[in-house]
Amino acid sequence: MFGKILKITLFILVAVIATLYMYKYLDEQKSKDTVLKDFAFGNGRIESTQIHIATKISGRLIEVYVNEGNIVKKGQLLAKLDTDELEAKLRLAQAQIREAKEGKNHALALLEQTKSLLSLAKENFLRAETLYKKNAISLLSFQQEESLYKSAKALLKAAEADIARMEASIASAAAQADAIKVNIDDSSLYAPAEGRILYKLAQNGEVVGSGQNVLVLLDLLDTYMTIFLPTSQIGEIDYGTEARIVLDALPDIAIPAKVTFISPKAQFTPKQIETKEEREKLMFRVKVTIDYNLLKEHMEKVKTGLPGVAYIPLGQHAVWPQHLTNLPKSYIETQK
Repeated sequence: MFGKILKITLFILVAVIATLYMYKYLDEQKSKDTVLKDFAFGNGRIESTQIHIATKISGRLIEVYVNEGNIVKKGQLLAKLDTDELEAKLRLAQAQIREAKEGKNHALALLEQTKSLLSLAKENFLRAETLYKKNAISLLSFQQEESLYKSAKALLKAAEADIARMEASIASAAAQADAIKVNIDDSSLYAPAEGRILYKLAQNGEVVGSGQNVLVLLDLLDTYMTIFLPTSQIGEIDYGTEARIVLDALPDIAIPAKVTFISPKAQFTPKQIETKEEREKLMFRVKVTIDYNLLKEHMEKVKTGLPGVAYIPLGQHAVWPQHLTNLPKSYIETQK
């Protein structure tokens, strides 16, 4: 009999404790929901901007220096194309430049010689002209000197034209060499930003075409969560508004972020919008980007695809609830 009474007593005690915990949980949820009335929030997944690293020219891949999952620094060499043919073309263009320069030097020497001949021919012509007017020489002799003078002037123009042609040849060969140098430089693919290699799309020895993707890089310093909010809330949110992200994998940490994009167009729009309830179905895409300095410090720990919730305060007087004030220690230290 005593054992039965003990069991009943224990059962009642457990039921009372469970009821108290239930009411406490409900009170906490009610309090939490009351506080979150001043906040917009939505579910999403962590994403990072993808950068497609492609070749500008076609060629054979000599080496791809990274693999999927590798962390790379900005400016790091990622892959290289074979440049033997381009370097041969560059040597040819450089030889053409040297040849054109030698031709120009020769033309300059001829120009100086022609100027001397012209000067002499001019003196002879002027002397002959004076003598002819005095009837000291015949018309034929005067005409011969005049012809020599005109020929010297024509030779001078031809020499000047040769110099201009040589200069144009030098400029053309130099431009061709510069274009080849650009293609040689473009044969080496560098990381445009710090991040993690997401995909390796080509292997050593493969021939790739112009514009073909070789690697896909995740810019981990541009990591964000996209959520969708209704019309009633979107009007109270501005660019740069402070936000928090709580990941399912880290439920006790509130990650600091900011609103960096608000879609100018609504989505999920019904065919006909007639009532207020239907207008509430209008959803706007909002991008919440994680703090840059926090990402830079913990870049190797960033994992895209993790689900979570982003919270955005509605208005300047909203107070962050307790569970959204537990910021990362490294972030707090940088704010001091």
